[in-house]
Amino acid sequence: MRIQGIYAALATASMDRAEHFYTRLFEREPDDRPMDGLIKWRGIAGANIRIFYDKEHAGSGRLTVVVPKIDEARKTLEEMGLKLTGELEGDYGRIAQLADPDGNRITLAEPPSRSFNS
Repeated sequence: MRIQGIYAALATASMDRAEHFYTRLFEREPDDRPMDGLIKWRGIAGANIRIFYDKEHAGSGRLTVVVPKIDEARKTLEEMGLKLTGELEGDYGRIAQLADPDGNRITLAEPPSRSFNS
């Protein structure tokens, strides 16, 4: 099988509200609007993201975004009016979470400062 691309997908109950939120989070407008009820961002740190209208499943999605420093991400998000939870730390680094307007959970993950030996 030859794979050309992979998209993460999150459901929303409001395309306008989700587009506004993710445009701010990704710091750019969507790349594609292939049909009503679907918007796409390509190449967000090598990933592709789709937001689609599905009121019944809105809020049940999960997205993990790896950032170099949680503290810097927290500051940027607070300037946007968004709030992260407190951090959790483990062998694989630190995480903190926020939710989009539908309740889809976004986890920010900061890799560990040292290599992890398994």
